[in-house]
Amino acid sequence: MADDYKLGIYEKALPADLSWEERLDVARQGGFDYLEMSVDETDARLARLEWTPFRRKALVRTMDETGVPIRSICLSAHRTYSFGSMDDAKRQRGLEIMSKAIDLAGDLGVRIIQLAGYDVYYEEGTDETRARFADGLDQAVAMAATAGVCLGFETMETPFMDTVEKSMAYVSQEANPYLGVYPDVGNLTNASFLYGTSVADDIATGAGHIFAAHLKETKAGTYRDMSYSTGTTDYEGALGQLVKQGVRRYVGEFWYLGSESWRDDVSYASTFLRSKIDAAFEAARS
Repeated sequence: MADDYKLGIYEKALPADLSWEERLDVARQGGFDYLEMSVDETDARLARLEWTPFRRKALVRTMDETGVPIRSICLSAHRTYSFGSMDDAKRQRGLEIMSKAIDLAGDLGVRIIQLAGYDVYYEEGTDETRARFADGLDQAVAMAATAGVCLGFETMETPFMDTVEKSMAYVSQEANPYLGVYPDVGNLTNASFLYGTSVADDIATGAGHIFAAHLKETKAGTYRDMSYSTGTTDYEGALGQLVKQGVRRYVGEFWYLGSESWRDDVSYASTFLRSKIDAAFEAARS
């Protein structure tokens, strides 16, 4: 049933010293359909925003040669350079990063940029940071709409935007087809423990506005660096609702942690996640 959907792999699931050709080959060999690039707050990954046209075209050729495209970008650089920051220089840098990420996406054929759902991360959130965030979001959405690239909020681990319902407050406010939600179902599961809510019911609040989903293993109080099948992520509840809504793009979000068996981990992740997604499609058909 793989034709029903596309399953991507998060770049950080692979060793950082691989070439792009190696990354894409490993994704294909491990059973994934595409790769999600990371542009985080580190200098090395921010430097990708400055790639020359020649380097961008070379990566597009590599995608063609390997048969594995890069179709989304996880843009977490806004943890440091937040739209809501009270530091004007950081805020301006955040908007510049947004503009350059959209340009990179267009050149690489990326369809979706996942935005971190933070007003601020390293600062204290206030009414002012939230107002600044909303203003910065206005500018970001205008950039994205002009370029034809979609922006989707990731549901995070902080109270500002840890549910689809909270994301939808901003999506509804913008009322722009280029802004939607790209939830992390592991984070949603942990939020459901905190609030005593249902993951499926929360995802239902985003009907018609969810572009894709991160599939990540979590358990209460732990948000990352877990192996699949060792946590409590509500895959059944989340995928049941996502498939029903017509969401067809998923990314396995996990991390390379130095294991010598990392290639096996990649293959296991694909097998595990496809079993969950396939089961959701089977249930939807029955």
